[in-house]
Amino acid sequence: MTTIAGGPKGLALIRCDALDSTNEEARRMAERGVLGPLWIFARSQTSGRGRRGNVWISEPGNLFATLLIQEPAKTAAQLGFAASLAAGETVGAYVGQERVRLKWPNDVLLDGRKVGGILLETLKGTSLAIGIGMNLAHHPLKTEFPATSLCAVLGRAPDPEEVLVELAGRLDAWYEIWRSQGFTVLREAWLERAAGLGGEIRARLPGNEICGVLENLDQDGALLLRKPDGELTRITAGEVFFRTP
Repeated sequence: MTTIAGGPKGLALIRCDALDSTNEEARRMAERGVLGPLWIFARSQTSGRGRRGNVWISEPGNLFATLLIQEPAKTAAQLGFAASLAAGETVGAYVGQERVRLKWPNDVLLDGRKVGGILLETLKGTSLAIGIGMNLAHHPLKTEFPATSLCAVLGRAPDPEEVLVELAGRLDAWYEIWRSQGFTVLREAWLERAAGLGGEIRARLPGNEICGVLENLDQDGALLLRKPDGELTRITAGEVFFRTP
């Protein structure tokens, strides 16, 4: 165990050449009584996961990292927005912030294509895993929602540990803003960067899909969708797709 050189003070770092997944390692550590805060970093994953059990492509050269902290489950979802903001700013540091948008609930888009994602998982006690994956060197080619990588855009891929330093600093800053000022500041910042706001979307929910206009975020981060009949629907979990002409 070491620290992140150039990163926030007080954060430990565990480096691994390969893991099944950084979130699973966080789970094992929480079960052993490790509280954090600490980052778990892997050069590759053998069983990477995205939201709702989706497979996360885990080729070496991409970023795979998890922050293990202590936060109660009732507020855990709010930190997904802090992680999205931090991940988006990290990508923007390489390509320009204007090319980066955030897709509800926890995806980062570069030029309209997915370049990163966040997986929050509550663990033993009040332990929380904030898993973050970024396509630096590689991206999947056949996905329902188009993907990209920094390498595809820049012609080169930054080193994952270099990106981790940037990410850790930005997440630490947003985490402190959340702790001192509450979720409202995060919500407003996220809305400023939101992809598809005011446009038609398709929301895939457990068991069905609904279409409408992405109107806003509720005060707790739930998506507010205006259906064609005028009904305002509150969505707390699902997957969003944009309507194409």
